[in-house]
Amino acid sequence: MISKCFKPFLMLLIIFSFHSVRADDSVTPVVTEEPAIDESDLEYWAYQAVVRPDVPEIENDRWSTNPIDRFVLTSLQSKDHQPVEFADKETLLRRVTYNLTGLPPQPEEIHKFLADDSKEAWNKVISRLLDSPAYGERWSQHWLDLVRFAETDGFEHDKVRPEAWRYRDWVIEAFNEDLPYDQFLKLQLAGDEIAPDSDNALIATGYLMAGPDMPDINSQDERRHNFLNAMTANVGEVFLGLRFGCAQCHHHRTDPISQHDFYRLRSFFETIDLFKDQPLPEQDDDKLKARVVKNRTKSFPESYLWIRGDYRRPGDVLHPNFPRVLQVSLSRELTDDLKTGRRKALAEWLTDHNQPLTARVFVNRVWQHHFGVGLIPTTSDFGWMGESASHPELLDWLAAEFMEFGWSIKKLHRLILTSSTYRLASHPSDSLTEAQKKNWNALFEEDPENRWLGRMNRQRLEGEAIRDALLSVSGELNRKQGGPGVRPPLPPAVASTLLKNQWPVTEDESEHTRRSIYLFARRNLTMPMLEAFDKPDANLSCPERSQTTIAPQALHLLNSEFARECSLYFAERLKKHSSNQSEQIEQAYLLSMGRFPTVEEQMACDEFLTSNTDSEVALVDLCQALLNLNEFVYLD
Repeated sequence: MISKCFKPFLMLLIIFSFHSVRADDSVTPVVTEEPAIDESDLEYWAYQAVVRPDVPEIENDRWSTNPIDRFVLTSLQSKDHQPVEFADKETLLRRVTYNLTGLPPQPEEIHKFLADDSKEAWNKVISRLLDSPAYGERWSQHWLDLVRFAETDGFEHDKVRPEAWRYRDWVIEAFNEDLPYDQFLKLQLAGDEIAPDSDNALIATGYLMAGPDMPDINSQDERRHNFLNAMTANVGEVFLGLRFGCAQCHHHRTDPISQHDFYRLRSFFETIDLFKDQPLPEQDDDKLKARVVKNRTKSFPESYLWIRGDYRRPGDVLHPNFPRVLQVSLSRELTDDLKTGRRKALAEWLTDHNQPLTARVFVNRVWQHHFGVGLIPTTSDFGWMGESASHPELLDWLAAEFMEFGWSIKKLHRLILTSSTYRLASHPSDSLTEAQKKNWNALFEEDPENRWLGRMNRQRLEGEAIRDALLSVSGELNRKQGGPGVRPPLPPAVASTLLKNQWPVTEDESEHTRRSIYLFARRNLTMPMLEAFDKPDANLSCPERSQTTIAPQALHLLNSEFARECSLYFAERLKKHSSNQSEQIEQAYLLSMGRFPTVEEQMACDEFLTSNTDSEVALVDLCQALLNLNEFVYLD
């Protein structure tokens, strides 16, 4: 048996041998032998069923609020460290409001929270935010990043998918209604097989059609092959946290995923009738169609392993089955499940409580969006090349708890957000004791990446949240929900490069200031501001957004017409609030920073406004200066 530590060396040997293949070997039939699963593969932690670990017992523990904290505190104490102090109430309210809704807290919400000294004050804030429609709008974007959602095909012609927005709206509604994650997953994979007469269930299958497509390719067989391969890879990454796409051309170099595993998984989708907008039940209007899944036949077509991923070179005949390494803890007979539908059988397997990865992967994604990094930093790679878990027992406890309380995503949020760990400060304050300063310095020095969770990570807002915050602070945000994607005007320099009718501006100007989740998602064109702040490429699944620091980010906030207009409306809002200069400054900080200004800030702003002869322009300039502060685009 070969030890796992030698696999990287074997990988190099395989790569070198691959490059030494004869030029004519591409047309020579090859034996598609499947490598065996060895014992070390089966013993790898990620392939073991989730077992709820015992919650640590800690003597004289006055810090922990719930079991999450006991896991974290035990880990810190084992390294002779303690968590830092809690963040102040203003910081916490801004943090959780953006985390759950992607919008800044309103001044009245800040006043109310600061005045509430009850033990339930924090819980009431969380409940209010989870009940807000803005919650679904915020969290649907994280999901759409994963599934490669866009309203166009991509590639050269980037043709529009007129009804694709219906899937986006379904995802928003699912989050807002707290659709259990197992049902959320099942409907997207097999809504047509589970509830064929339900419009919502059919629209949910828009997940399978969310990726890029090339309708004008010469070979429709090649088109179907590429689409199914990308779909299969996405299922592996999003739901299982494994890089399945690596196995479409060869056996995975490090993980126990063979080409056979890949194409057996793909076989679950072979019956799908691709590339047609299907009419929804009981809909007579031809416009009311959606890009949803429909089985093209009741018979099961043969599936193949495609040698080297080439659609012209069929290899072994394969049948639907789950990855071999993940079957060890399951007792379900697949042949019985297939009678009710292939994709339904796959969905049932993915949500089986003994399936080791589905719950772990999702709770890790939720943790990532609240803390900036997952308990496993490589959120779509739980394999051998992924990073190890910082708190493996905590991850398993969360996964077990998640399944135990019915896969409720909102309950998972509440569990994480009510922990003491979530409420820690992200940077030291000026009023620390010597012991607290020593603790901060030690954590910075010994744990610079904060893997031990002794403090909170500072996070930059995504481009959509920055744009929505600018509109919210200015008072111009249109909170209308749902419907077709909106196309606001583009900068002339960008619009001039487009083909005719590639970006027809939405006629109703009030639509231009809607939340970014409702902007038309064209695969080959991103609004310049969102692109500057690292909106991902919709052709690929994005588990974690990049965070670059580039000049166009500052230029958009400082020089763009959009930012200046927001500053003008921001100033008008302040004047409507009060004619008193000091009250205007206070309100400006509450709206933009979620806090009151310090004495020094109040004095500096007063001096700036008083020293300028044109008070109207000065107030606009002050507003724009606040919107350009680092604090505006970062969460502490």
